[in-house]
Amino acid sequence: MGGNAVEIRGLTKTYPPHKGEPEKHALKGVDLDIPAGCVFGLLGPNGAGKSTLINILAGLVIKTAGQVNIWGFDQDVNPRQSRASIGVMPQELNLDPFFTPRGALEVQAGLYGVPKSQRKSDEILRLVGLEDKAHAYARTLSGGMRRRLLLAKALVHHPPVLVLDEPTAGVDIELRRMLWDNVRRLNKEGMTIILTTHYLEEAEEMCDEIAIINHGEVVARDTTGNLLETLDAKTMVIRPDKPVDTLPEGEGLEVEKRPHGELAITYQSGQTSAEQVLEAVRSAGIRISDVRTEQADLEDVFLDLTRST
Repeated sequence: MGGNAVEIRGLTKTYPPHKGEPEKHALKGVDLDIPAGCVFGLLGPNGAGKSTLINILAGLVIKTAGQVNIWGFDQDVNPRQSRASIGVMPQELNLDPFFTPRGALEVQAGLYGVPKSQRKSDEILRLVGLEDKAHAYARTLSGGMRRRLLLAKALVHHPPVLVLDEPTAGVDIELRRMLWDNVRRLNKEGMTIILTTHYLEEAEEMCDEIAIINHGEVVARDTTGNLLETLDAKTMVIRPDKPVDTLPEGEGLEVEKRPHGELAITYQSGQTSAEQVLEAVRSAGIRISDVRTEQADLEDVFLDLTRST
């Protein structure tokens, strides 16, 4: 495996024509390596192919072409071992309302062939904060508790790779914090986490590496830090010592007035130096009371890479 938890080569998924519509290319020859032991972000706009890729990893969707290795097991050669190496927490709340949380975990463990002596249902319920609901029917659980149960079900067979598909969509702050505490704990214990999320600030905080998918193709894949450095744009925020009538001017400068009289000056650091920006400010007769710079964040990178051309 060369230190990778997941290796994907030439992964393609094509859906046949339906009701007069042309065939849909959900994935177009995706190549992707996910290092073992990391928190890996899989980002992209709606319809980009993220869910298709995850469902192929989970064995729920049959690929059209390509190769998938999970924890060293080729999905075509060793499908059972490949499937047993991954746990998936789906977006949908697909729970049987007549099972208790403990009963649901026991059934799930049985489906994966986990011997009773090796099951850790009570320990997993404690991990996700459901030990006091172990014998309550799933239909009586709140939405947040059901999400916790989905995470618990994904852990019953002790997979080395865990996929979290939009785990915090629509949940409250307390549950989001609990989920991320669990993610950090599981990752610290050596589990590889694959995360999809629409909350880019979460990906920026949580993920070691990120891949961005758009129109079925990987348009970027790097460490989070390196991706943030791909944007050349910087913003210098000036607070004048008094209200200004004349805005700074200069080639490559974009100036925006902000509340409380601040001026936000955006420039390309490869073309314009900070000294040139300050010189433009001085030339406009502006005396500076305070100055700070703003760096690009992951949302800027995401929008830049997925912007329609």
